[in-house]
Amino acid sequence: MNIKSFVLQKAKESKEGANVLAKLSSEQKNTALIKMAEGLEKKQKELIKENKKDIAAAQKKGLSSALIDRLTLNKKRIKEMAKGLIEVAGLPDPVGEITKMWKRPNGMTVGRMRVPIGVIGIIYESRPNVTADATSLCLKAGNAVILRGGSEAINTNKAIVKILRDAAKSQGINEGVITFLDTTEREAVMEMLKLEGIVDLIIPRGGEGLIRTVTENSRIPVLKHYKGICHVFVDRDADIKMAEEICFNAKVQRPGTCNAMETMLVDEKIAKNFLPQMLKRFKKAGVKLKGCSKTLETDASVERVKEEDFYNEYLDLILNVKIVKDMDEAMRHIAKYGSAHSDAVVTKDYQKAMRFLREVDSSAVFVNASTRLNDGYQFGLGAEIGISTDKIHARGPMGLEELTCTKFIVLGTGQLRE
Repeated sequence: MNIKSFVLQKAKESKEGANVLAKLSSEQKNTALIKMAEGLEKKQKELIKENKKDIAAAQKKGLSSALIDRLTLNKKRIKEMAKGLIEVAGLPDPVGEITKMWKRPNGMTVGRMRVPIGVIGIIYESRPNVTADATSLCLKAGNAVILRGGSEAINTNKAIVKILRDAAKSQGINEGVITFLDTTEREAVMEMLKLEGIVDLIIPRGGEGLIRTVTENSRIPVLKHYKGICHVFVDRDADIKMAEEICFNAKVQRPGTCNAMETMLVDEKIAKNFLPQMLKRFKKAGVKLKGCSKTLETDASVERVKEEDFYNEYLDLILNVKIVKDMDEAMRHIAKYGSAHSDAVVTKDYQKAMRFLREVDSSAVFVNASTRLNDGYQFGLGAEIGISTDKIHARGPMGLEELTCTKFIVLGTGQLRE
């Protein structure tokens, strides 16, 4: 197989699909999404059969139990995928929305209208649910999608894509709106990243290594986040019980996610009242603690933190703890070591809360809430295609609106340039 020709042909199919999709009504798109959901549930047995092939190959390769769990499809997860498609169908269609209109002195009216981006390439690892999630969001926003899943899920992803394409075709929609690079050749990704003028945007989802490789080799704009190094700062004016619950949730509820807390910063004025019980609770939950010298004075059993630890995204039950002089020192720490993903303050002081919101430069900044809430569904976007820490085009959870761009529209009555 000539990989270059293969990828180019797939991309051209996707471009053709995008041209058709941009003209579809909301009703046509929603009906297609519902048919896709029905198809997934109807063909559960086939999906699980193909998924078992991938699981067997993963076990043979010696992949970790965590990775195998992410790869696994069962009836419950298939039902969740189908539910996600139906939820996206129920969201407002952003395409064609006029976001602003204003009148000029010459009488013409100028405005902005939301339009699809075009062709979006999604490069992702492991989780086969991304195949359905990404397709639903891209389609609803009027974009064709080129999917390149991980080699470990090749059989599962092929089966999912076939169901989605068949559903689209049954509604008279060009199958090219959902294109899958059904090859495990890594060269396919590199060829895809060269297709400027055909593919309009690349969104990588996976580990830092994947995202850096994509960013360094792409000729196409990339929306991304490298790491989720998230902080919670417990201010001297915090409600201690609230702070304990927020910090515990941010670390323990699901530690393997990009919005889980990696460093807990504690104001020295509240440390004696807050830390002993908090550290005890973390230990009971199996959290490995790494602390600064002042933290070790509170609990000598805590491992001493190294400076390089503050740059780590653990994605595990490991937590850095640092006692700081005040909020200024906390914000300096976040600015130096953070990844501009999710950061929170726990405080009853309104002025400090507002300062933290203004001055901490992250994709989502929280007051008295867990960083784990940085999520499209939690924010009311319905779903997300990822979380961006970039500052251009989209930042934070990317929902339907973030998968569109705007164009200027002008309504005139014969105006000319003088």
